[in-house]
Formats: sequence, structure tokens, C-alpha cells
Amino acid sequence: MRSAPPADAPPVREPRHAPVAHVVRGGVIEGVHHGSVAVLGGGGDLRWSTGDIEAACYPRSALKPLQAVAMVRAGLPLDGALLSLAMGSHSGEERHLAATRQILDLAGAAEDDLRNVPDLPYAPQVRDAWVREGRGPSRLAQNCSGKHAAMLYLCRLAGWPPETYLDPAHPLQTAIAGVVEELTGQRIANVTVDGCGAPLFSVSLHGLARAAARIATAAPGTAERRVADALRAHPEMASGTGRDTAELMRAVPGLLAKDGFEGVQVAALPDGRAVAVKIADGSDRARIPVTAAALARAGVDPRLLARFEGEPVTGGGRPVGRIRAVAAPEPATAPALPA
Repeated sequence: MRSAPPADAPPVREPRHAPVAHVVRGGVIEGVHHGSVAVLGGGGDLRWSTGDIEAACYPRSALKPLQAVAMVRAGLPLDGALLSLAMGSHSGEERHLAATRQILDLAGAAEDDLRNVPDLPYAPQVRDAWVREGRGPSRLAQNCSGKHAAMLYLCRLAGWPPETYLDPAHPLQTAIAGVVEELTGQRIANVTVDGCGAPLFSVSLHGLARAAARIATAAPGTAERRVADALRAHPEMASGTGRDTAELMRAVPGLLAKDGFEGVQVAALPDGRAVAVKIADGSDRARIPVTAAALARAGVDPRLLARFEGEPVTGGGRPVGRIRAVAAPEPATAPALPA
């Protein structure tokens, strides 16, 4: 599915976020998370929104499926679990490390050839075990190592210089930028560096939702469909055991979903319905309940989403409240879905 030519870049401004989640303790609202939410219908129409979905934002790792589409189009031959890892923010489990080594072997490269930032494993339980074993930060353990290994592999296949694959002017990164603009339907507003060291492109939340919908609805045989199939079939390879985005994909049939640091989440269904979420303060605890509420607005059966409505707030070791999406936030640019 080809997108329309990109429109102007989203404005770079302070986003006008709105309340999207409440921290409720003992029946009293103790805290409020602000953010923005876009909900698209199956035809790509904006069905509902709150906050500021047109301002430039950094999708962080929620951009990885778009990066994977660009790499597959450019000749990356990975599929299945390895392709899912290539768009992953993995937990650092042994299966993630082994799969990253496998991609590096295909590339004829070693861990030292990676240009991501050394780090400890992302998942707390994996990180704790890693530290108990006396192991320090490594490029392999860093959560984006699968993406970086795939980038090296593609450079080898395409004849591109591997040493400079993170340069925004590198053929790999210009190819990714072109796909980001095509799938979001807008110009990139700004380019910076992501936490792992890769170029990061700023688009709007609305554009991010459009891109997810285009990947989720892609026809068989396309790069987008290969990416969608890999992520749907192997969600834990793009995240890890017990991670919320993988659990959400398992709970909602056909759902394509990817999270990103600083409270970003995107999700899309095979019929084109899609949601994109940004939590203004970057808090992770509000991301999934707001996403679940947005998916319910998009028409997903609430029974499938019940377990994602928000983590409990505890007092004295027992639940006394909950983090929950705002029940009826004011729409900023579109009417709510009809009852």
C-alpha cells in the first residue's frame, strides 16, 4: 500500500497536551498524566483525538517497524524471529543475544563492529542476574543491538560502508528517512540522535498512526507485510518475556504494536484501525492503560483489554487505587466514536 506524497513537516513547538490518565488513590485523584492520543478508523480517517497530535515528536523505538520496512525494501533478507528482533527493544534475554549473534555472523561482523551504546540488559530481572554474574555493560546486551546488527548486515549486502552506518547522510539512513516520510505522509521535522546512537526522525503522532496502519494493512509480498508478519508472530523477540506490548499483541488478534521510550506507543489492526499515544512526562505506567482506552475507542472488544486498564496503586501492601485512563477526555480535533 503506497502512501500519498509527504505533506509539510509537522510544526516544532511545545505540544498542547491534555490530561489522559489519573493516578487514583482511595477514590481521590492523586496525580494526572498529560499526553496526546490519535485514533484512526479503518479508512485512515481521524476518528478521535486529544492533546496535540500534529506537533513534532520523537517516536523513539516506536519508529523501529518503519526502519525495518526500509531495510527490507533495501534488501535485508531476514524474516520471522530475526526480523522481529531487528525492530526490537529487547530485554537482553539469552534468546535475544543468541539471535543478535546470528545476525552478526550473517554480516561477517563481531560485537565490536556494533556502534550502539554499551548497556546492561533492559529487563530488571535479566539485568540483576547479569550483574550478579559480574558482567558489565555491552553492546550486545543493549536493547537495540538486533537493529544495529541488521543494519550492519544490510550494509554488507548492499556494499555500503559499515563503519559509518549511523551517519544521517549514510545511504542506509537516507533510505530510512525516505520510508519514514512516505509511510507517515509528511516531511521529517527534525533529526537528532536516539539513545542507542542511531539517527532519530521527528514526525507527528498523527503521522505515526498513519504509518502503523499502512504497515498493518499491507498486501502479501510487500516489505511492510513481511515486517507486520514477523512482529505479530514473534512479539517477544521485539520485546521480551512478560513485556506489556507483547502481551497486548497476544491478547488482541492481529494487533501490531510497538512501544518507545518517553511514553510512546503505537498499535494497529489488520483493517487499518490504529492508535498512537504519547505520555508527556515520559512515564511508562500511563502508556498501556491509555493505549488500551484508545483501542477501545477504535472498536476493540473491551473484554480483550481488561487486563491492561492500569496497574494498581498500593498502600500498606494492598491495592487502594489504580492508574486509569481519563474516562472522557475532551477531543481536540475530532468527535468521539459514535455509540
